[in-house]
Amino acid sequence: MDILELSIDELAGLYKTRQLSVREVVAAYLARIEAAEPSVRAFLRVFAEDAVSRASELDERGYDGRLLYGVPVAVKDNICTRGAATTCASKILEHYRPPYDATAVERLKREGAVILGKTNLDEFAMGSSCENSAFQITKNPWDGGRAPGGSSGGSAAAVAAGMALAALGSDTGGSIRQPASLTGTCGIRPTYGAVSRYGMVAFASSLDQGGAFGKSAEDLALALGVMAGFDERDSTSIERPKEDYIRELAKPLAGLRVGLPREYFTADLAPDVAACVTAAIDELKRQGAAVVEVSLPNQALAVPVYYVIAPAEASSNLSRFDGVRYGHR
Repeated sequence: MDILELSIDELAGLYKTRQLSVREVVAAYLARIEAAEPSVRAFLRVFAEDAVSRASELDERGYDGRLLYGVPVAVKDNICTRGAATTCASKILEHYRPPYDATAVERLKREGAVILGKTNLDEFAMGSSCENSAFQITKNPWDGGRAPGGSSGGSAAAVAAGMALAALGSDTGGSIRQPASLTGTCGIRPTYGAVSRYGMVAFASSLDQGGAFGKSAEDLALALGVMAGFDERDSTSIERPKEDYIRELAKPLAGLRVGLPREYFTADLAPDVAACVTAAIDELKRQGAAVVEVSLPNQALAVPVYYVIAPAEASSNLSRFDGVRYGHR
């Protein structure tokens, strides 16, 4: 049995029947990090002692049915972890130790997750290659000569390299979706407001959204089910009934309407990417979904508008790192 190949649901089944301990799982992931990290450079810091201690605590209590019991998770380093450095891959915050956990981290821990460490990113989440960190450059695990994407490249690379079963990321203009694509992992940027931004260092507040990486849609559905939900500490959090993403995942596709924006299918679309998208469309049709062409006439304005909003909000948000309130002088 290869522990690193197990899904969250498979892990739960083995924990429940006592065929596997959390200590064994954490040890396997820490060994994988030790072997792969020198070449991939996905982690800025690894919490080996804390992870082993947490695993022992969970084993002593025994499997209790929590959704992420004993699941090894990595966290992007712009998401606060209590007492452990949160640097945003910047020397400005090199010595910052948050006195609290971000809501997403808090909820993961509450459901039994084991935090393995903090992952690299483009500094302050500004970038798309994970080459703009103040500390190191992360490589694509599939090809060290290529980038893993960004800004959540460290989280994506950690999952792709088998160094974490799931990982938290943030997405402002594609920072989960793009590295998920480049590393062959599953990634989700949820609806804005679905996951609390409390404890996530702000880049562009009206665009930032926390999300996750995993090996499968099922793993993501489990992680998102834990992370999502109203948080009174975040004024942009959506107050609505909690969704059961696993149940939604099991629904048949018959009757589902899927829109294909014609503006995305232009001469600029790379042939290999087009082939993959077409194959996915054909599979949706085969399973009964109705695929319809739609138009997004203002699509051409998306990037120009982004480059007005994002830098304007970033200049406001990052002004706090002035050496008085945060960071060194």
